[in-house]
Amino acid sequence: MSHVTTHVLDAALGRPAVGVAVALYDSEGGLVAEGVTNDDGRVPELGPDALPLGEYGIVFETGVYFARTSTPTFYPRVSIDFELTDARAHYHVPLLLSPFAFSTYRGS
Repeated sequence: MSHVTTHVLDAALGRPAVGVAVALYDSEGGLVAEGVTNDDGRVPELGPDALPLGEYGIVFETGVYFARTSTPTFYPRVSIDFELTDARAHYHVPLLLSPFAFSTYRGS
């Protein structure tokens, strides 16, 4: 399993957000991995099984997702910065999304 995984839920519709492009970056802006959410809104394999400790960021291309259904949105993309502090822990970074708001939390 990837050290980092993600899940995008469309909170406005109450269902997984399918087809959202996602990219994982290291602290220097280097691309570590990229993927697209599946039918369950997940990117189960986002990068390697182990990453060096430190800061990372995930960028979600939310504008493209909303454009597919002609839904106006305030956020063309969402960026979440976080820090890996435990080499043995799994880090799950979910995104709860709506056209004019979003939230996240440390999942498991």
